[in-house]
Amino acid sequence: MPDGPVLDQRTLNRALLDRQLLLRRHPMAARQALEHLVGMQAQAPDPPYVGLWARLEGFDPAEMGALVTDRSAVRATLMRGTIHLVTAEDGLAIRPLVQPMLERGVYTNASFGRHRLDGVDIDKLLAAGRELVEESPRTVAELREALGPRWPDREAASLAQAVRGLLPMVHVPPRGVWRRSGPVAITTFEAWLGRGPGDTADTGAGSDIEALVLRYVAAFGPASVLDAQTWSGLTRLAEVFDRLRPQLRTYRDESGRELFDLADSERLPDPDTPAPVRLIAEFDNLTLSHADRTRVIADEHRRRIAARNGMVPGMVLVDGFVQGVWKVTRRGRSATLRVEPFGRLSRRDRDEVRAEGAALLAFLGADEGSSEVVIA
Repeated sequence: MPDGPVLDQRTLNRALLDRQLLLRRHPMAARQALEHLVGMQAQAPDPPYVGLWARLEGFDPAEMGALVTDRSAVRATLMRGTIHLVTAEDGLAIRPLVQPMLERGVYTNASFGRHRLDGVDIDKLLAAGRELVEESPRTVAELREALGPRWPDREAASLAQAVRGLLPMVHVPPRGVWRRSGPVAITTFEAWLGRGPGDTADTGAGSDIEALVLRYVAAFGPASVLDAQTWSGLTRLAEVFDRLRPQLRTYRDESGRELFDLADSERLPDPDTPAPVRLIAEFDNLTLSHADRTRVIADEHRRRIAARNGMVPGMVLVDGFVQGVWKVTRRGRSATLRVEPFGRLSRRDRDEVRAEGAALLAFLGADEGSSEVVIA
């Protein structure tokens, strides 16, 4: 059995909330928070802004939007093969590390890969795709229309998805900028930033796998090897952790799994540290970045949420744990934030949920019309 003190569920919960900036709102710049969190999942444009609102004191979405428009931050496919909002330096550093995983995903995809790409000159296809997206950012539909006639005996959709998955791309504004909309248009890192993946000015941005693992542990630890693999989508990280052992301290969870933390990390929070009510954004990495997620959400609640067509709803933290989901619906100038608890909430907890919900509606601009918080 691994050595090290045993950490119970509440201790792991408070440690995770502390690392995720959720035990209190922090007076931190958006860029600094984005670096600390190793990016934020951004399957949809708005959740990263809601995620930072929940974590930062006085967060102004225009600050984050400016980072996207001035190219200091980018939206790109990275960890787990999902879209993340990261600093430009992190995008350049992390993409080469996940590239093999992303390539496997393209070739094994049942809808677009496998035999549909057999016999295609991939180098020629990627050169054509690069020329198109560097001439002007393109949507996948535009790639299909442009590539289909060049390979008339192939499915245009497979060609476009191969270009999208194999070439390191970024999603360009205005999509991803607060209160603006636009198509999912992509171009290469080189065209957008003037540098390609691996060409980083800051070697601490995660330029090798060891650096990336250390940053994961700092933002999500103490964590196991399987936790790190779940977050990143990478495999064979046990050997990486073994190489890093001199820089790590070890614990065990109540099931005996070995957990790793930075050797020089601060003392873990007391498990009785109060945890305020928080409304967590859709697709938030808080609930997606561990193999064992019981430190923040019970298995039965996780299964209940997982049944929602692959979507990850906004979640309600009460006493540090997921105790329900939330959603905002709009009708004209009216907005309603509806909370569906998984069980009965105390009067005090309901009052805190209402207060946090009202604050979120104000952040979303719903105070421009009528708004209300409804607890089902």
